[in-house]
Amino acid sequence: MNTTNNTNQWLFEITPKNKFFSLNLREVWQYRDLLFLFVKRDVITVYKQTILGPLWYLIQPLFTSITFTIIFNNVAGINTGSVPPFLFNLAGITVWNYFTACLNGTSDTFKANAGIFGKVYFPRIITPLSVVISTLIKFGIQFLIFIVFYIFYYFNGANLSINSSILFFPILIIIMGILGLGLGMLISAMVTKYRDFSNLIGFGIQLLMYLSAVMYPMELIKEKIPKYGWIVDYNPLAYVIETSRYMLLNVGQISILGLVYTLGITIVIFFIGLLVFNKTEKSFIDTV
Repeated sequence: MNTTNNTNQWLFEITPKNKFFSLNLREVWQYRDLLFLFVKRDVITVYKQTILGPLWYLIQPLFTSITFTIIFNNVAGINTGSVPPFLFNLAGITVWNYFTACLNGTSDTFKANAGIFGKVYFPRIITPLSVVISTLIKFGIQFLIFIVFYIFYYFNGANLSINSSILFFPILIIIMGILGLGLGMLISAMVTKYRDFSNLIGFGIQLLMYLSAVMYPMELIKEKIPKYGWIVDYNPLAYVIETSRYMLLNVGQISILGLVYTLGITIVIFFIGLLVFNKTEKSFIDTV
């Protein structure tokens, strides 16, 4: 901590947080260099000692799309209309991967950074924020792959078109990121006390993916098993995936009411996550 010359006044003063919803963006901006350092760490070092390196960003969505195409489209016979099944699955998986990467990365915040948190002060919210930003870069790389395959299928005669509502696609991605951040902060606070949540995350994400219309249109569930259609209807992630495909491939449907519902759920989860995260950061070092 620095002091001004010839005075005893502090340049920075660290005080306890007394507010329930403390999100000091000014303080986050003051520590922006640290934020960018964490982002760089997450992007560059994650595959540093691997043979294929950044190619893993591309391999995972491509192999998942191929697997889904074989199982759900070729074997189960799910119809994707005029859109090639592989491209249909790649669109859903690319968006879904951004959410899961945000959730997985932020849900381990306290446990993974306990050593740093216990030694030096900085706004703890910077850590999950860096995950969301670095994951956005990875999403950009995977989205470029989707564009490459879109162009490939387009020039090979596939009946493809982009919906004019694609201008709002970045807003959908922001909603997805905030939802992943909110849930991640909530889970990270729980993991400090109950490690069982770490084991449940992988299983829970797998289950959630099947309920989020990643590899099928939302309408299909209502047609095939109308009794359980409400499960997908109440899932905010399903609306983001369905709307993304509507914007990128002009298939499926868009539900304004569903998107309003998704936005509301996202805001509520984010503030609950922030509240629990702020409360946990005061005492987590005694429990980890």
